[in-house]
Amino acid sequence: MAANKEPRLGDVAARAGVSVATVSRVLNNRGYLSEATRARVMAAIDEVGYQPNEVARSLLSHRTGTVGLIVPSVAIPFFGEVAVHIEDALAQHGLRPLLCNSYGRADRERDLLRSLVGHRVDGIISGAHNDQLAEYATLRRPVVTIDRELAPHIPNVRADNEEGGRLATQLLLDHGARRPVLLTSRSHERNLRERGYRGVLAEAAIEPLVVAVDFNLPEPERTTAIMAALDSVSATMDAVFCTDDLLAATALEWAHRHRRDVPGDVRVVGFDGTATMRRILPGLTTIAQPIADMCSTAVRLLVEQIGQEPGAEPTPVPAIALPVTVVEGRTA
Repeated sequence: MAANKEPRLGDVAARAGVSVATVSRVLNNRGYLSEATRARVMAAIDEVGYQPNEVARSLLSHRTGTVGLIVPSVAIPFFGEVAVHIEDALAQHGLRPLLCNSYGRADRERDLLRSLVGHRVDGIISGAHNDQLAEYATLRRPVVTIDRELAPHIPNVRADNEEGGRLATQLLLDHGARRPVLLTSRSHERNLRERGYRGVLAEAAIEPLVVAVDFNLPEPERTTAIMAALDSVSATMDAVFCTDDLLAATALEWAHRHRRDVPGDVRVVGFDGTATMRRILPGLTTIAQPIADMCSTAVRLLVEQIGQEPGAEPTPVPAIALPVTVVEGRTA
């Protein structure tokens, strides 16, 4: 074999002293072969430096070994950590992610879905934050979501957001707050963190105070909007429950600019508890999501779907809500 020639299947067969068909059966794990034959073929593959044609193998097996992962942006610490844990969990099943950033745009997410289907991914994990997309309901691929409700038959793995909202709000009240404001990305009945906040305040006979700044606003507009939102309630609020840690970081900056002592004048609690934010703001009191467990659970559910025969009628599945943890800091 010439030094500059790419090794081929026949080269492996010649080195191992077997037929090309036998090498193909070893590579595709088909049919009975003795362990000695398998070992001889695998040794020959290493010796000649043969690289299997993954495209051809995927056409034969109808699997590509890839999974689409759609997130708003890995620049956001929570989704960056999700991407890392998803990749690690997929690798344990011999799968690889195709990472896609939707940047909060529904049209981009639709394009990504079409592209992933065109690349024949084995399944899709979606954590994007766009409103409902009809394309998911008819998608002929296994799908699992992380902290996102798409359709009754699509598994949704999330933290126990309502309990997290309750824990954060109760902590603020226990520490002396009487007018905690909720700072969130979107205020609506499906916002479970908001539901937890409202539930605790209802029990304490305290009027809720909610301000919302769109998650998908670009910077610096988003920071400006958060500052303005907090300005609008500054005369009445004495604490802020932020539904993510980036909001909490901006709330702390707002307090600093207005010379408000934290936690003396205003208390701040965040939500997420990523390793990145805990390094940047080690004193932040927050509600930590079990991100690694969420990701491994999502991958397990997707792998189970991939292994099923297609054609079964979709049936509703309950969301899986994993427990959160209070991380005590110096801000509440």
